[in-house]
Amino acid sequence: MKSDDNTTQKNTGFAAAVSPTASTTIITDNADIQSGETSIPTQGDNMPAFHARPRDVKGPLPVILVVQEIFGVHEHIRDICRRLAAEGYLAVAPELYFRQGDPAEYTDVSTLLSELVSKVPDTQVLADLDHVANWASRNDGDIRNMAITGFCWGGRIVWLYAAHNPQLKAGVAWYGKLAGEKTLKQQKHPVDTAVDMNAPVLGLYGGQDNGIPQESVETMRQALRAANSKSEIVVYPEAGHAFNADYRPSYHEPSAKDGWQRMLTWFRQYGVK
Repeated sequence: MKSDDNTTQKNTGFAAAVSPTASTTIITDNADIQSGETSIPTQGDNMPAFHARPRDVKGPLPVILVVQEIFGVHEHIRDICRRLAAEGYLAVAPELYFRQGDPAEYTDVSTLLSELVSKVPDTQVLADLDHVANWASRNDGDIRNMAITGFCWGGRIVWLYAAHNPQLKAGVAWYGKLAGEKTLKQQKHPVDTAVDMNAPVLGLYGGQDNGIPQESVETMRQALRAANSKSEIVVYPEAGHAFNADYRPSYHEPSAKDGWQRMLTWFRQYGVK
């Protein structure tokens, strides 16, 4: 597949748990983008991260924190960063499981969830994202113009981070879980933090998502309404979970393209441009 002049099809660097990749897989190839790996000091450790930015643009850049799916910062998340860099952003995707393990080592989703993802505390993730923001501020990023986006596991984190960091200006959550059982690692869910939002979040959800019931989406809408929040939720009736994941059979191109444009508009509407 070739979706535009700056994309080509490749099948390397993706999570083993979702191989083989679909024919719709998109990889951005743009000479105007500079990208690569880095290491971010956080809470006494050095966290691996991927970053991308416009190559020849000087001065402080607006910052987008990109939060991984359950599969970690594999090729799809790296490409999300490249796509955002093509829009003029400094995009940074940290490896938020790095203390607990490497998601690339898992070949099935259920084991990945039970042995790795479930062991990652929300408090650790939110603090690590603060350090990512600090790193961005030291590397040509303007965190006065900072937003966050995330997918699946990362979509849930977007809602939580919007209630955590008062510097954040906007967030876009792609099919992130909104409610559920509380544990020591997950003491709150987005429905519990609606009243605490520091920044407006755009939630993008699939009407056919079997893992996120429409009842929970409506509950979140009501919680946001009660809090007089500027946050909004859009549901794509024909899309399921992971509808933006072009490397998977779940990809729903019309919803993904519309969601991407809504995301960019949302960022710009709230001054992250």
